[in-house]
Amino acid sequence: MTQRIDYQQQAPELFKKLVAISMQAAQGGIEAAIGHLVEIRASQINGCAFCVDMHIKQAMIHGERPLRIHHLTVWRESPLFSERERAALAWTEVLTQLSPHGVPDDIYALVREQFTEKELTELTYAVMAINAWNRINVAFTSVPGTADKAYGLDKAGLA
Repeated sequence: MTQRIDYQQQAPELFKKLVAISMQAAQGGIEAAIGHLVEIRASQINGCAFCVDMHIKQAMIHGERPLRIHHLTVWRESPLFSERERAALAWTEVLTQLSPHGVPDDIYALVREQFTEKELTELTYAVMAINAWNRINVAFTSVPGTADKAYGLDKAGLA
């Protein structure tokens, strides 16, 4: 696998703006652990190997348990996630795979039980941002692990 285009070099201002949106979303009121779960789950759904690799390493560096990462694909059946995390994962999935009929009322009600309006808005921006990253990295076949040193991900010890 080789990267098709160096999108950072070709559109540096757009790259910086997407980084800024991602950073701003991460600095909101949503717990970092939920942010990591959201990034990994959306990336799994979108088949973005670069982002799955990156966000698993980030989660591990920040103390996420490996078993929870392994259970992300089966989060509905796993006892390892809180109700708040489950709501965030449901929201991530419904926004990542948009239905022709929009977001079902029951999923919206579920997330509203767990998140304030501000938190839900911030969570939505986080889901939007990771989906944007997934799409550009899938489009240009970014190679997993190639940015580890630049982003400090080599500290995860997962190379």
